[in-house]
Amino acid sequence: MTTSVPPYAAASPQTGRPRPQTMAEKILSRRGDADVYAGDLAVVEVDQVMVVDSIAQSFIERMERDLGAAPKYPERVSIVVDHVAPASTVSVAQAQKEAREYAAKTGVRLFDVGRGICHQVLMEEGLAQPGWIVLGSDSHSTTYGAVAAFGSGMGATDIALAAASGKTWLRVPESVKVTLSGELRPGVSAKDVALEMIRVLGADGATYQSVEIHAGDRFTRGERMTLANLCVEAGAKAGLVVPGGDILTDYGYDVPEWVYPDAGATYVRDVELDLSALRPRMSAPSEVDNVHDVAELRGLKVDQVFIGTCTNGRIEDLHAAAEVLRGQRVSPGTRLLVIPASSRVMEQALEDGTLLTLQRAGAVLGTPGCGPCMGRHQGVLAPGEVCVSTSNRNFIGRMGDKDARIYLASPAVAAATAVMGRVALPEDLTRDLAPA
Repeated sequence: MTTSVPPYAAASPQTGRPRPQTMAEKILSRRGDADVYAGDLAVVEVDQVMVVDSIAQSFIERMERDLGAAPKYPERVSIVVDHVAPASTVSVAQAQKEAREYAAKTGVRLFDVGRGICHQVLMEEGLAQPGWIVLGSDSHSTTYGAVAAFGSGMGATDIALAAASGKTWLRVPESVKVTLSGELRPGVSAKDVALEMIRVLGADGATYQSVEIHAGDRFTRGERMTLANLCVEAGAKAGLVVPGGDILTDYGYDVPEWVYPDAGATYVRDVELDLSALRPRMSAPSEVDNVHDVAELRGLKVDQVFIGTCTNGRIEDLHAAAEVLRGQRVSPGTRLLVIPASSRVMEQALEDGTLLTLQRAGAVLGTPGCGPCMGRHQGVLAPGEVCVSTSNRNFIGRMGDKDARIYLASPAVAAATAVMGRVALPEDLTRDLAPA
């Protein structure tokens, strides 16, 4: 099951005792039932397999045509119709129809149109738990690390093998330790922290590594999801946030002691970020690690603003946007799209008046799901257009035409930008719109 070579020997040659482990090493050891360390190969039990609509057709083909298998544990498989939901073309509608039929036939769980984005939904449904291994057919499956689950994205073939066997194999990743200290200034959010982290690590700075984030009791579950979500933008195999804060108190999680990293665990890199020195950040085209202070980009004309996605479509994100937009109007010539991450988020936002605030400001509200994040519907960008988005990628052509430009920012900055029609900070609204 495992292979171990120096310098990742399983035991100290001096003491004979197991070497201290990182969170990734601990989770993979526990789920593989053998001590493993970075560089080892491990075969591990998989607690949940998640399949999104855009890959479901390939997943079904692998299962039925290539493997001739059914899911070994149907209760551990979820299909989520979220990427192009509702369907935008006949071919997409056909693929989603087949996914529904497959779920009915095999007994796997199906979350249909309108339930929301896969990562948000699985978290809300308790399908990612501390110490679990959750594989998803979406690269941002690192999000599950918010609750100390080893979440990772894989292609259709690997996902199908995991569903058919209940297991997968992994090379145990080396770990990068990111330590957050200090307190955030007003107006600075977890998204700013995540963007700064990616800037420091670089777009390929954590390739096939586990980013282990030590944040103490800072950050809510939603904010931890934002941090873990962005880890893949540094190439990470997983992003694990050491349990703390409301993870320990508010959601009923059983957080085992063994999941915490050992003192003396081996890391390939240590990164320390002083949050008190951080200012609002923005990622400029066309790489996520091209990060700047928002002030450097202030004034850039913007055609579309998008608030949503698995990165920043949660209720606290909509609250942050509504706080900025209350009593304001979206600038003429600028479109503001708002898409809640899930039906539960939408319900909360309806009940507390957030959606009404956003709509009165001129926002266009969409069905819970991924929306225009990947440029397939609900807000595709035209050539030359500029978008400020709370999403996670600003690659060329990501949200539409290859000549469109995408800037990534927090919900508060996105909302201020929508009002001003150009890149702005929330305080710019008071400064520029106050009566003379």
